[in-house]
Amino acid sequence: MGGHCIPIDPFYLSWKAKTYQADTSFIELAGKVNSQMPAYVVERVADLLNQVGKPLNGSKILILGVAYKRDVNDIRESPALDIIGLLAKKSAKVSYDDPYVPSFAYLERQWESQPLTEELLKEQDCVIVVTDHSDYDWEFIARHARLIFDTRNAARQIQHQYKNIYLL
Repeated sequence: MGGHCIPIDPFYLSWKAKTYQADTSFIELAGKVNSQMPAYVVERVADLLNQVGKPLNGSKILILGVAYKRDVNDIRESPALDIIGLLAKKSAKVSYDDPYVPSFAYLERQWESQPLTEELLKEQDCVIVVTDHSDYDWEFIARHARLIFDTRNAARQIQHQYKNIYLL
């Protein structure tokens, strides 16, 4: 016996609300904002890299979490895919770590989760937190990463201790 989830697609919610003659303008606006967030994230990362004298082109970017929400292995509807696609278009060297998604096919290639090690973090020009899995050790990540752009505010508790963490 399975549960029923509330759909995560605001456009579906809008369509369903219209069947009850409900005002859907706020739902549609939320959907529009959500669809523009991956581009905004890539733009912010490019700005942060520019501040330290690095172009996005050729930069090593590690995505933390490709699942669509915390502690699941489902990548459908994940903003990480759009972020990866936009970064790849701008010639960034993208890799990812996700303890729940060992691999996936996207952009005509097979992606493999990289073990989250001190060495991997130190090699990256920027780490983007897309999914805030409970398995992640934020202190460890903050100690070893050069630059962290946290889209989930997962590291907000330790941000004051580290100058390399930027929250969305």
